[in-house]
Amino acid sequence: MKKYAPIQKMIAPHLKDTSKLINDYIDQGKHVMFEGAQGTMLCLDHGTYPFVTSSSPSAAYVPLGAGIAPNKLQNVLGIVKAYTTRVGGGSFPSEITGDIAQDIRIKGNEFGTTTARARRIGWLDIVALNHANRINGFSSLAIMLLDVLSGLNPLKICVGYKLDGKEIDYVPADNDQFKSLEPIYETLPGWDEDITKVKTFNELPKNAQNYLKRIEALTNIKISIFSVGPSRDETIYLMNPYHVRSLQYD
Repeated sequence: MKKYAPIQKMIAPHLKDTSKLINDYIDQGKHVMFEGAQGTMLCLDHGTYPFVTSSSPSAAYVPLGAGIAPNKLQNVLGIVKAYTTRVGGGSFPSEITGDIAQDIRIKGNEFGTTTARARRIGWLDIVALNHANRINGFSSLAIMLLDVLSGLNPLKICVGYKLDGKEIDYVPADNDQFKSLEPIYETLPGWDEDITKVKTFNELPKNAQNYLKRIEALTNIKISIFSVGPSRDETIYLMNPYHVRSLQYD
């Protein structure tokens, strides 16, 4: 108590009714950005329960958590790796193992920030991404860590599942069904070039361009950002991600 009681006086002036504060900013025409942690498949309500987190990391939780009206949200940027990862247990239909997974894990530094636990690796799962889009309503996508896939050939994208021998294009709500899914893959040619120095989409190798275009086609969502490295100058903007409502597909 002696140690922490004085800190109260330091913190008290900074305490605000954040719901009012944020709404005031919005009413004044200021820009407010909300950032979600983790990913949609770990959503308590719409994820792979029981292998989920304690709340919802989706855009739908922003109004409730921040105390603003749902119609105040104007753009939702979906942050997506060029491949799929998962931490801990739970079903992972597009999971890969062996040398390819380890190569991606090392190049992408796919280890827990605090625990250093190795993340599980998989091919990009379009079914899960479309599931996330249905819940979040993405305005555009940011495809990160594209450079990690350089040197892998061929590349695969999970475009569907098989459930009891039947093809489906959705994430089952039943965990027992989710555990028994078989991935359906589409194969694309990879690229060997180092892309960490590119500054525009057109500088990418043709196969890297086609990989991004295929993601757009399978999700019907425009890509506004892609990254070829961890630095700020390795994040490439194709359009302003916060003003893309009018730039969606026809």
